[in-house]
Amino acid sequence: MSDMHQRISDSFNSQGLMATLGARLALVADGEVHIELPYARGLSQQNGFVHAGAVTSVVDSACGYAALTKAPAEFDVVTAEFKINFMRPALGERFLAVGRVQSSGKLLSVCTGEVRAFSGSGADYKVVAMMQATIVNVRR
Repeated sequence: MSDMHQRISDSFNSQGLMATLGARLALVADGEVHIELPYARGLSQQNGFVHAGAVTSVVDSACGYAALTKAPAEFDVVTAEFKINFMRPALGERFLAVGRVQSSGKLLSVCTGEVRAFSGSGADYKVVAMMQATIVNVRR
């Protein structure tokens, strides 16, 4: 495991919310991070869709960790702002949040994210949400 992957993995594993949601780190690459979220009744809203709060949380984390892959070793990251669009109900057996760095500077990274819903074991998915986020590097 590379130093970058270990750094992201250690941080992810220390997050209580990701553990509570049942989320799992699926991919760590330079400027890109994927987080998997299985469907769970405990994450649903009144109509049985995965709640917007759960969807937002995993894609925010995916964007933040994507930004962390670009941050200097002595920095951590926090979200400064985001905008999220929900395109359809979050229905599926599993979800994948994909965060990507679009621009990385000394203090700020601009990231995009999407949440994909998978109904079966195949590769077909529908995008249920898209995010744009500004992530700030903060010295530890």
